[in-house]
Amino acid sequence: MTQHQRQDLILEKIHRNGFVTIDELVDHFQVTPQTIRRDLNHLAKAQKIRRHHGGADLETSTVNTAYQTRKIMHPETKEKIAAELVRMIPDGASLFINIGTTTETIAQALLGHKGLQVVTNNLHVAMILGAKEDFSVVIAGGEVRHRDSGVIGEATEDFIKQFRMDFGIIGISSIDLESSLLDFDYRVVRVAQAIIENSRQVLLAAAHSKFERNAMVRFGNISQTDHFLQTPRPRWG
Repeated sequence: MTQHQRQDLILEKIHRNGFVTIDELVDHFQVTPQTIRRDLNHLAKAQKIRRHHGGADLETSTVNTAYQTRKIMHPETKEKIAAELVRMIPDGASLFINIGTTTETIAQALLGHKGLQVVTNNLHVAMILGAKEDFSVVIAGGEVRHRDSGVIGEATEDFIKQFRMDFGIIGISSIDLESSLLDFDYRVVRVAQAIIENSRQVLLAAAHSKFERNAMVRFGNISQTDHFLQTPRPRWG
């Protein structure tokens, strides 16, 4: 099999599965990890895919990666961000938590706290934090987005505006070179804007991969956040 043929098959596999790991491709094509990395780097340079640490998915600015795929991407990175962020949250604090797999990891890390007051538009976050008897968890009203159990829409935005919280913990789909914060869904953006406007401190949590993605809806700038928690971009080789 030639390099060109293998790259065509890799692209076909990514289109079919949404996300593939280097380990999967090594097993499938019976080549070295270095060979697969070169193939992925070539496809990424041609803007046919998005290169991630450990794998790749499709390059697009209009549709987000599937929730179940994002859920398993970069778990160690998300845990490091979560561990750093929760140290900034005192017991008894009030906070917003928005949609995202990183914010769900943060919610898990918050279980060691006491007496938190939480408003969220993320049903997964509500389920995680609702297990603590000393937490008060309020779910924002609105439309439940089937693909990730996020609650969105005008009703959600209006609900958020009824509160003034100590912290707003937000995730993000993409950050561009001008430090703009981007997402794929205008309805999600409006809710995130409401969280920013009604939080005394805004904590942005974003893995390095967010700098490697494109999204089409702008909702703010890093300068609107008080703390930006991230991990360094890895070297792929």
